[in-house]
Amino acid sequence: MSVVKVIEVMASSKKSWEDAASSAISKASKTLNNIRSAWVQDQSIKVDKGKITEFRVTLKISFELK
Repeated sequence: MSVVKVIEVMASSKKSWEDAASSAISKASKTLNNIRSAWVQDQSIKVDKGKITEFRVTLKISFELK
């Protein structure tokens, strides 16, 4: 039987939501082993003077505990 833990992380990117999600997974994988999946819980943007300046994501990352 395996046990899976879920954590919530937030990340941002000046390029896209996909880049923000990729950055979150890349950073999390440096300290977490056995990442199994991620669920995009929320997406938002930062706007400055009528222009999008930042893409933000909130992810739920699941990983298997040993």
